[in-house]
Amino acid sequence: MPTRDHQFSVESRCELLPYLLTLPLGLSRKQAKDLLRFRAVTVRRVPSVRHDTQLEPGDVVTIASGKQVRAASLERHGLKIVYLDDDIVVIDKPAGLLSMGSESEKERTAHRILNDHLKALTSSPMQQAFIVHRLDRETSGLMIFARSRAIQAALQENWKTVTKKYLAVVEGTPSKAEGTLRDNLVESKSFRIHRVKRGGELAITHYRVLRKGRDNSLLEFMLETGRKNQIRVQIAGLGHPIVGDRKYGATSDPARRLALHSSELKFCHPVSGASMEFHSAMPSRLTALIEPR
Repeated sequence: MPTRDHQFSVESRCELLPYLLTLPLGLSRKQAKDLLRFRAVTVRRVPSVRHDTQLEPGDVVTIASGKQVRAASLERHGLKIVYLDDDIVVIDKPAGLLSMGSESEKERTAHRILNDHLKALTSSPMQQAFIVHRLDRETSGLMIFARSRAIQAALQENWKTVTKKYLAVVEGTPSKAEGTLRDNLVESKSFRIHRVKRGGELAITHYRVLRKGRDNSLLEFMLETGRKNQIRVQIAGLGHPIVGDRKYGATSDPARRLALHSSELKFCHPVSGASMEFHSAMPSRLTALIEPR
């Protein structure tokens, strides 16, 4: 990657991404895409550039090294930035990483790692990400962070309108191919969530069976409400706990992790209003758990 700002004069009409790959900087396709994603590339006459921005002869392309992606720390922790702009960040969190700090873990969390990355990226100690929602430590997949308190409030206010889908491998196969789970949930003093007949908070989860295996099955879940451990408790209550979820009754743990993954987020951008949609494939070590019948 370049070590200082560079300017290049365009000689013939072409698209921006292919042009970056021809420069004498040795950029890989991934590095070029990262530069574009993190707004390290500008074109003098164009207010906002994309990978397919048309360049004309005489255009001046500038690569600002101060905004380069310093992704080593992210990669070391297995955290990936899927999308970043001035208002929001969407990440793909690995299993085993807390969403935010706790009494026992204040350093190695998705929130802290992302904050450190944004500070380095912008060369500003004031940069930070704001929590919008959480994933359990052992749940992998997509999360949204806000880049200001105002955006955080806007996203949380409209959280019910966000489409949130999960994939999970469960023990056995539900008798119905699809359905809706409605339960009242309460949290005990031991931090375990229980279903109760009265009181508590209403939890609504829609599910459908995507694939049946010999001992397990792959299910898709869509949340209508967002309660702690909601999917885990409700599907266990149906008699089909998520593989690896010994807390809620699973008897097997072949992947050495909870087989739950946040696979899709769909929402309107809090500033532009544009429709945003993100997908994350389920880790292969989880899909491998579905053995053919």
